[in-house]
Amino acid sequence: MKRKVLFLAACVGLCLIVMFSASCERLKARDHLNKGVQAFKNAQYPEAVEHFKISVDLDPTFPTARLYLATAYMMQYIPGADSPENNRMAKAAEDQFMEVLRQDPSNSVAIASIASLKLNQKQFDEAANWYKKQIAVDPKNKEAYYSLGFIAWSKWYPALMTARAKLGMKQEDPGPIKDKKVVAKLQEEYSQVIDDGIKGLEKALEIDKEYDDAMAYMNLLVRERADLAPDAETYKKEIEVADNWVQKALETKKVKAARMPAGAGGITNEQPAQQ
Repeated sequence: MKRKVLFLAACVGLCLIVMFSASCERLKARDHLNKGVQAFKNAQYPEAVEHFKISVDLDPTFPTARLYLATAYMMQYIPGADSPENNRMAKAAEDQFMEVLRQDPSNSVAIASIASLKLNQKQFDEAANWYKKQIAVDPKNKEAYYSLGFIAWSKWYPALMTARAKLGMKQEDPGPIKDKKVVAKLQEEYSQVIDDGIKGLEKALEIDKEYDDAMAYMNLLVRERADLAPDAETYKKEIEVADNWVQKALETKKVKAARMPAGAGGITNEQPAQQ
């Protein structure tokens, strides 16, 4: 009986030691998180990374620390710069975001961050898939729908400009494209891309009727789709629709600017240039 009591006492003591040790580790993890956040706010990202890494090592299931670690890596990634170090930053960020998702598959911050990372890397198909995942966990996220529209334009616009250039058409030359074979090829490859992009922007505008950036890209997709019109009359109607989106975007910007307190800003020139 005495042995059992001693054994139980030893077990309880061991459990208390383990619990105390785990508690200390969590406290240390949060201390390094706080130090990392301070460095992060001061844009000292390499220093922030070191603190967040320690925090994650001390408490591997601490999602806040891992999200900060991933974001600190991503903040050091320079879009468009192809270098081993830059690519390593992107990979490190993605790996940490993926680990967050392994522990919490519906973490919207991690999903949105990977989508943004893929978009900055111009991996448009992968980015679109991640934005669709974001919509699945957050159906009212207007930025995700808007991003699908932007991706559609980013895929379609270079192809259109290349086709026009091969036909000797200048950027400012009115359409539609008169070579039926070229039109047929572009329609085959990009009609669905354009339609999906417009649907994404329409959904974004359902969520936010004053989403002027979405209006701007509606203008671009409709305006450039006009080049595939079968005749001049259809082309003209498409351009009128695009012009209406331009006007609506400008009016919305004015309305939003009028609501802002004095000195808080004014109308910005955020929308893409009219094509």
